[in-house]
Amino acid sequence: QVQLAESGGDSVQSGGSLSLTCVITGKIDSVGYWGWFRQAPGEEREGLAAIDFNEETTYEDSVKGRFTISMSAAKDTLYLQMKRLKPDDTAMYYCAASQLASMPGENPPVLVEDFGYWGQGTQVTVSS
Repeated sequence: QVQLAESGGDSVQSGGSLSLTCVITGKIDSVGYWGWFRQAPGEEREGLAAIDFNEETTYEDSVKGRFTISMSAAKDTLYLQMKRLKPDDTAMYYCAASQLASMPGENPPVLVEDFGYWGQGTQVTVSS
C-alpha cells in the first residue's frame, strides 16, 4: 500500500505562483512513477505532469512551461511548482502513484487509469 497526502493549496490572484507538496508513505519501492492531476467541478480528472524514478518528466500542454514537477532524493515527497496561474487553473489538485513500470528512455504517461493510489486533494483557487 502507498499513502499520499497533498498540501499547499490556496487562493491566489491571476499571475501568481503556488507550490504543492505531496508526502508519500508506505511501499514506495512498489511505485513506478508519480503524477499530479486536477479536477474542476463538473469536469473529468485531468493529468498534468508525471515523473519516474529516473526523474524523466512529462507535461501536458496546458501546463507546459508554467508548472514543474519534482521529487525529493528519498522519493518520499513530490512537488508541483506552479507559476503564471490563471483562473482556468482553479481545481482540486491530486497527487498519485502508479505501480506500472516506466519504460527506460521514455517519458512516463499521465493517464488517470494508470494510477492506483491517490491523495485526498488540495484546493487551488485562482481569481482574476
